[in-house]
Amino acid sequence: MSIFDSMNIASSGMSAQRLRMNIISSNIANADTVRTPEGGPYKRRDVVFEAIGYSKFSDVLKKVQVADIIRDDTPPKLVYDPSNPLANKDGYVAYPNINPVIEMTNLIDAMRTYQANASVIDSAKQTIQAALGILRA
Repeated sequence: MSIFDSMNIASSGMSAQRLRMNIISSNIANADTVRTPEGGPYKRRDVVFEAIGYSKFSDVLKKVQVADIIRDDTPPKLVYDPSNPLANKDGYVAYPNINPVIEMTNLIDAMRTYQANASVIDSAKQTIQAALGILRA
């Protein structure tokens, strides 16, 4: 594996984490959205990653990519609010089943993973510059 392979893997990880941060931000922004174009409350989404080129017989990783963006179909939170025009016949309004604390924790995790991948690219760049410096001498 070359140093350029590690840069490619890290950059694919950064792209995947950037998409994950966007999805998490969307979840946080829609935590109180009770009506969507599809009908009903907003459904939380999550990103599924896939390691390309990795198998149990080979420990060579080519890149990380987003395999899928899945919807969380857990039941919504029901909040008693009979004055709300969206309340059901029993007076409950369905809110997305989104926990802002968990979403913020996921966001911090994605940001730190993104930063770790950026550090890998920076280290590889420094190694290349040092090698070029040796060749010039």
